[in-house]
This record gives sequence, C-alpha cells and structure tokens, in this order.
Amino acid sequence: MTADKPLRADAQRKREALLATAREVFDAGDFFDLRFDDFAHLAGVGTGTLYRHFPTREALAEAVYHGEVATLCDLARRLQATLPAAEALAAFLRGMVDHIHAHKGLARTLAMLMADRSGVLAEGGRALEQAVTDLVATAVQEGAVRDDVGAGTVMMALHGIGAAHDRPDWRAEADGVITLVLDGLRRPSSTAAEHPDWRSR
Repeated sequence: MTADKPLRADAQRKREALLATAREVFDAGDFFDLRFDDFAHLAGVGTGTLYRHFPTREALAEAVYHGEVATLCDLARRLQATLPAAEALAAFLRGMVDHIHAHKGLARTLAMLMADRSGVLAEGGRALEQAVTDLVATAVQEGAVRDDVGAGTVMMALHGIGAAHDRPDWRAEADGVITLVLDGLRRPSSTAAEHPDWRSR
C-alpha cells in the first residue's frame, strides 16, 4: 500500500478551512441544525471540495477528533521539552481541564457523533495515554513522582473529569481532582522545597 500523497497548498488550505468551520459549529452545538452541504458554504468552499475531503458527516467528525487528540499530544511534547518533569506533568493535566472547559460543546458533539466509532476513539485514547505515560515516566526517572502508579490511573481520573462536565461547579471540582491526583503521585519523601506546589500550576 502506498502512502497518501501530500495535498497541494490550496487543497490543504481548503481542508483546514472545513475543519476549522466544523470545530466552531461543533463547539457551538449547532451541528445537527445544519445540512451537511452547509459546511461548504460556511467554510467558503464548494460542495465538491467538501465531499472530496469528507464524504460524510462521520468522516468530518473523525477528522476533527483526530485534530483534537493531536493538539493535546503536541501540548504534552512541548511541555516535556521545556519544563522539569513534575511541572510538565502538572501543566499538562491542568491544560486538559482548561481544554475541556473551553470546548464543552465540542466534546459533547464529538461524543454523540463518535458513539459508534469505538475503534477510532480507542486509537485516540491510546495516543493520549501514551502522552501521559511519557510524562509520568520522565517524572519517575527524575524522582518527582512515585513509581507504583501508572498512567492508566491518571487517564481514569481524566475520563471521570470529562464525563462529569455538566456538574454546576465542574471547573472548581475538576481542579480539585487534578490536585488530588498530583498529590497522590508525589513521592512520599518529597518535600515542598524539593518540588513545586502542584496547586499553583
């Protein structure tokens, strides 16, 4: 099987315009109020371009989902490259909460559209878990966090936070859960002088 050919610059711009438009519509919760062809008009492209890149609503939703996962994985890599391990882990987990909070509508729409695409969701989940695994492993190597709690436990906490996003005090409670997770990961022998206070991150 040959690899997909890279898109021409103009085709890439049109594809990105469609994805940006879809992301805005998903975030606003207006997806089901639009005909699929309306995405082409909103993005300023022809319907042929829409169907060439995304032949179905589901294909468009899948591409948006992959983009969200890639954005979060890129964030993890940037933090890992620029911050001490403990700070990078804390910043990423808090960044996840920020992202969920800023894009509640997007998460809700994607959850509905991707309900029957368990394989795609599983693939995205594995990519995010690998990002968390790398952050945790580096923090363990630097002696900042305990070595008997895996990334899967952290991911369970993140899934729980995301699933509870309709709670009235969600943001404050989500921040509290992240603090509990980070406190639980801290090595018992660690002191405030040795590692930064998670609460301020």
